[in-house]
Amino acid sequence: MLRATSRATARPLLRRLLVGAAASVAAAGSLTAVSPAAYAQAGGIGLLSPTKPGGPDRDHLTVTVRNAGGGADGTFELYCGPDGGSHPDPRGACAALERDTRWGQDVFAPAPKGGFCTMQYGGPATAHVTGTWAGRPVDATYDRRDGCQISRWDRLVPLLPSVGAKT
Repeated sequence: MLRATSRATARPLLRRLLVGAAASVAAAGSLTAVSPAAYAQAGGIGLLSPTKPGGPDRDHLTVTVRNAGGGADGTFELYCGPDGGSHPDPRGACAALERDTRWGQDVFAPAPKGGFCTMQYGGPATAHVTGTWAGRPVDATYDRRDGCQISRWDRLVPLLPSVGAKT
């Protein structure tokens, strides 16, 4: 009889321990699930960031554009959080990057290999982007040799200059 009583007493205690542990894991997971977009919307300061704006962890990219025409060629520096640098449109460029930044995805990732791309030529423009974005190193190249590459380029306008046919 003593054995049945101790089991009956142990079950609620075990259940409370398991529920408490599960709640702790869930709470810890919600604290670490802050997306880069939420970080950017918070201005990169406060509870989401240990550094001040303009500090050593500030997002910084160097964008080199060639053969784009219309005065868009050159090498430009871009800083985000706060926005600045020699880029022609730092606010727009940072906004384009923030818009496409998703947790677990690389905004600068190349087009998937083996994909079906339209066979169109978007011109001779090329770009090379290096630096740091969302705490990660960046070294990405861009061109406009087919539909996938054109789409990848256009997704980052105005970080990269708008080129091609105007509609």
